[in-house]
Amino acid sequence: MHTYPFKKIALLLFLFLTVHLSFGQNIQLSKNTHVSIITCGTGNESYSLFGHTAIRVQDTANAIDVVYNYGAFDFNTPNFVMKFIKGDLQYFAVAHSYPDFINQYQYEKRSVYEQELNIPVDLKQKLFDNLNISLASGESHYTYKFIDKNCTSMVVDIINKTLDTVAIVKNTDTDITYRTILYPYFDGHFYEKLGTSIIFGKKVDQLGTKIFLPFELQKSLKKVSFQNQPLAQENKTIIEFKNETPFSWWNNPYTYFILLSFIVFINKKSIDLFYLSIIGILGIFFAFVGLYSSHLELGYNYNMLLFNPTLLGLLYFYWTKNKKGIYNLALFNILSVVVYFFFIINKAHLVLVLPLVVCTGVILVRMAIQNKKRIPIII
Repeated sequence: MHTYPFKKIALLLFLFLTVHLSFGQNIQLSKNTHVSIITCGTGNESYSLFGHTAIRVQDTANAIDVVYNYGAFDFNTPNFVMKFIKGDLQYFAVAHSYPDFINQYQYEKRSVYEQELNIPVDLKQKLFDNLNISLASGESHYTYKFIDKNCTSMVVDIINKTLDTVAIVKNTDTDITYRTILYPYFDGHFYEKLGTSIIFGKKVDQLGTKIFLPFELQKSLKKVSFQNQPLAQENKTIIEFKNETPFSWWNNPYTYFILLSFIVFINKKSIDLFYLSIIGILGIFFAFVGLYSSHLELGYNYNMLLFNPTLLGLLYFYWTKNKKGIYNLALFNILSVVVYFFFIINKAHLVLVLPLVVCTGVILVRMAIQNKKRIPIII
């Protein structure tokens, strides 16, 4: 799900589209036209971790070789960050010349694959017209949703609309969750994997029945039929680069374990309070985005049982030297951590968050023991 966050590039491409393709609806494609799905490989930047999907239309008779990309947005949109968090950031489609499109991925060292569609010329014409109408009219603008509405789902939708049937459906990995489907894409990006694990809520634990990633579409196309024949031809490699797992001195599970082990074994009150404060602040953030954002993936975030905002109350009780308050709040959060552990015991991110569960649990038990009211013994 690749994006092009550079305003000038997007604007120029959009102007190119409106000027050059505004009359594209009147172009009659030749019988030698080829229409294909382009699947672009993953990259190491956060925006390129999941790859990208586009549509290519090639007609040498009309000197057409254009790629339609539904993954563009304007990085200079007012209140960009809040719109992104809110879930009402507008994405749109742009058109690239095929050589320019390929050169960009060649430069980024990302593989590109192509699957030509086996559809008659009249449907190729219909798809070409639909694409141009969509871009020229503004229909290509859409509100981005991580699972439900993105560059891949938009391609699926416009092809199904053209074929006048739901031809392309998810037919692989429908028995595993969205969370599980995502994890292989985070190889070499440990903290991104951890971050998505704790900020995503209940929705990503549903079975992955929707096509939302480029390589899912690529795999599904191999099994889709239309008019009693395969919808797509065999996958063709345009350019290919070996996927190398990036090395990082800090973005790996070892720093994660070392840091949490240090917090547990150093056994220092100030460090414990700082750690629990960070956990509590993250809980407040999760609560905020869960209520504020229309991204359904961020709602119903049960990870807040671990990232409990009430942990910040420990700072107040320590400041006021209220041992009873510390003890009671520690017990409450110990109970929350226990409930959380049993809740995620069958979830894909259990192993990822288990060190956090252990670290938080040890600190809370330590606080409860240290602040438990001693019962005097009368002899």
